[in-house]
Amino acid sequence: MWEFRSMSFWRAVFAEFYGTMFFVFFGMGAAMRFTTGPYYVFHVAFGFGLAAATLIQSIGHISGGHINPAVTFAYLIGSQMSLFRAFFYIIAQVMGAMAGAAVLYGVTPNNFRGNMVLNTLQPGISQGMATTVEIFLTMQLVICVFAVTDERRNGRLGSAALSIGFSVLIGHLFGMYYTGAGMNPARSFASAVFVRNFFNHWIYWVGPMVGAAMGALLYDFMLFPRMRGLSERLAALKGSRPPEAESQQENRGEPIELKTQAL
Repeated sequence: MWEFRSMSFWRAVFAEFYGTMFFVFFGMGAAMRFTTGPYYVFHVAFGFGLAAATLIQSIGHISGGHINPAVTFAYLIGSQMSLFRAFFYIIAQVMGAMAGAAVLYGVTPNNFRGNMVLNTLQPGISQGMATTVEIFLTMQLVICVFAVTDERRNGRLGSAALSIGFSVLIGHLFGMYYTGAGMNPARSFASAVFVRNFFNHWIYWVGPMVGAAMGALLYDFMLFPRMRGLSERLAALKGSRPPEAESQQENRGEPIELKTQAL
């Protein structure tokens, strides 16, 4: 695997760790209850949305700014990244989420930690309902991510990071009334680990992953099809070294000179 020997690959993996860590720290921190007053859903949703927009803007040019195993899985299903890279991204995201939750746990007083913003089903919501909600929320998020980052799109409007952030915000506004708005398996896993509560936890992996796959297939094959053959898609999944990477490797270390035309 050429990616394993590439420093840019490991920088991207670390960027996913870094981005997910701060996303979980800020997002879950905004959802903590430090007062006994009313619980404002918009306040929590805004925290997650702005955290996503900020971190995507910060590391998007390094790793793509996934900060979510479901988004990485969607890119894998769409044959836009290698299986090798997707594996390391998801590991980095889960570890980053746990690191962010650990820091938040350490700086939060005992009487305010509660259940560490554990995702739970609201009263009256069945497992089937919750899974469906997670599928739909993640599907709209993935389609938004694919749409605003599509290099084939002419005349991009606004900021991709803000668009994705608002998609996260809307998802949390709706989802918190049903499932606590998972949409991100790494974030859900981190909470479950610290409170040692995995009851119905499978919903927060199955729902987002299925929704991510559906969003990727819907965008790539129906909404804005990518005309690529099977061999090209398999090459992307295997992580075949792109031609430009080889030329960059050959030219690495050469001094950069200003080229001037002789008069």
